[in-house]
Amino acid sequence: MPRAVREKQMLDAAVRVFARHGYQAASMDEIAKLAGVSKPLVYLYLNSKEDLFAACIRRESQALVEAIRVGVDTTQPADRQLWDGLRSFFVHTAENPDSWAVVHTQATAQGEPFAGVAAAARQSIITFVTALIHAAHAERESAVGENAVREGCDGGGKGEGGGEAAGSVAPGAETTRREYAALAHALIGAAESLADWSLTQSTIPAHEAAATMMNFAWAGLGGLLEGKPWTASPQLPPGATPVT
Repeated sequence: MPRAVREKQMLDAAVRVFARHGYQAASMDEIAKLAGVSKPLVYLYLNSKEDLFAACIRRESQALVEAIRVGVDTTQPADRQLWDGLRSFFVHTAENPDSWAVVHTQATAQGEPFAGVAAAARQSIITFVTALIHAAHAERESAVGENAVREGCDGGGKGEGGGEAAGSVAPGAETTRREYAALAHALIGAAESLADWSLTQSTIPAHEAAATMMNFAWAGLGGLLEGKPWTASPQLPPGATPVT
């Protein structure tokens, strides 16, 4: 049997055992038995339990990133790309719960160097989502600009010559890349939590979880992209009556 095929069998078995028992309690004997090989052969191929665990995290992290990458059509508008990415994420985690447990739960629980491998994959997803949010904002800015030009041509805009004054700032233009990154981190964190929860609810399909996350994310992003961020209402003094 080719080495690559044999190694895949070992990694498949190891993912199941690590997901079920965790790194510390996982037995190399059980992994070897599940893979249908001898324990010495596992050590020959993958050196140690630590190296085996790291190889599992690396492979499963790459599989998650690849599933999202393949599932997204980059020719589509930003909101469609975000939807495709979320759907691919939830389908992958639903179809590969052991893989998700190893990447998200076990790797983090064990700390370094394992957490760093998973964190690198997570960062690549965050970078992708940050770019999508930036693109969505750019699309919004472009639409606002086109509308302003159209209104100016129709003579119905504001100021001299119609439309918005030259050099004016379109709604939401003050959004910074730091804010994009913060939103991406928040979105990914929420998606991870929802994936954890949905895997305990056998009646929730991946498509429904993705739709829930998309509605939650896009509704909130919509206000920001339109330059309408949430702000706290001024606190009234005790006994004061709100003015309506």
